Parts: sequence; C-alpha cells; structure tokens
Amino acid sequence: MRVLVIEDEARIAADIARALGAAGFVVEVAHEGEDGWYRGDSEEFQAVVLDLGLPKLDGLSVLRRWRAANRGMPVILLTARDGWREKVEGINSGADDYLTKPFHMEELVARVRALTRRAGGHAAPVIKAGSVELDTRTREVNVAGRPVAVSALEYRLLLHLMTHLDRVVPQGELSVAIHGQERENDSNALEALVARLRRKLGVPLIQTRRGHGYVAVDGQIGDGG
Repeated sequence: MRVLVIEDEARIAADIARALGAAGFVVEVAHEGEDGWYRGDSEEFQAVVLDLGLPKLDGLSVLRRWRAANRGMPVILLTARDGWREKVEGINSGADDYLTKPFHMEELVARVRALTRRAGGHAAPVIKAGSVELDTRTREVNVAGRPVAVSALEYRLLLHLMTHLDRVVPQGELSVAIHGQERENDSNALEALVARLRRKLGVPLIQTRRGHGYVAVDGQIGDGG
C-alpha cells in the first residue's frame, strides 16, 4: 500500500518514512504543500500523513483542495499546535484523524494501519479470506493455522489483494502497490512473484484473470491459473 508523507522537516519526514516502510508500506515523501497537493491529486495513495505547517501551501488548504476535487483517500493530520480549534477545523475539512507533535512513531503506524483497513472495509487488524489470515500489525501470514514466511514484496502483494477481496486488480496497480511506481515490462516479474506466493500459501486464493490482472477470492473457487 502506498502512503504519501507531506512534512517539511526532513528529519521527521525521514523518521516517518522509515517507520512506515518497516511496517510494510510503500512510502513517498513531499516536503512542501504545492508538491504534496499535486502528487495526492494526480497519483493513487491508500493514505496520507499531512503536516499542517507547510511552506508554499498550508496543510488545511491542501486537504480542502483534495476534498473539493472528491479525492477521498484517508488523511491523518500532524500539528505542532495544541489549539482545539485547529483540530476541529481539520476534521471539518475532511481529515480522518490527527496527531499532535511530538508523537510516538508506533502510534502513527497504528493509526495509518487502522485508516487503511477501514478504507478497505476491514475494521479488524486481521484480514481473512478462506483459510488465509494476514495480521496487519505483525505482518504475519497463516494458512489454516500454519505460519507462512513471506518476503516484503510478497507481503505487499498479498496485502493489496486481500484488502480488495473479489476485485480484479490490474497488473499496473499491483506494481505500484508493491514498488511505489508502475514498472515497464514488469509482467514477467509480477507473474513470478505471484507464482512464488501461491506455492507458499498452498491454497487457490490468488487467481489470474487473463488480460485483466489478479484477484483474491474469498471463497477460493474458480480457476486458480
């Protein structure tokens, strides 16, 4: 899953990117409001961490532009101020959550996880499809109670498919979810990654839709080829 971090303080932005990356997210960073607004308006992200005190365009203006353009990705605001009016204004402008600086990175990661789960229709931290369970807190995968060791790329692939159960996900969208950008001529590498993950899972969860992409089927029925 891709997360956009818009934070002008380089050290804080790097710390956030490192923490979210370690949690399995693909992180993009912008350091000023205009650039952050444009990227959020023109690219697909599953969540945004948005600082309010940004140069060139403040965070509330960025958020209001997105919501006016019907950009509905979850947004968590970061503010160094304690004023309740600003927090209320942020929520009324369309923010989904907020944190006041300084904060613990573990709390930020937990909140981003919760936002992306709810946006995908999963309130609980464990996503289930048939006998497959994926714990978004620990990044552990189990099949019928059996732990399955997956790589970072395999985890991102499985997370994206299980978050969008029963929806055919195009190859380009999967490439972005895994790498942060769509790669040219990546179909062979993606096919190999899917095949490796299928072998590890040992169940027909991930199915191919020739010419369209891949789908994780909750009932695990149909063509697994």
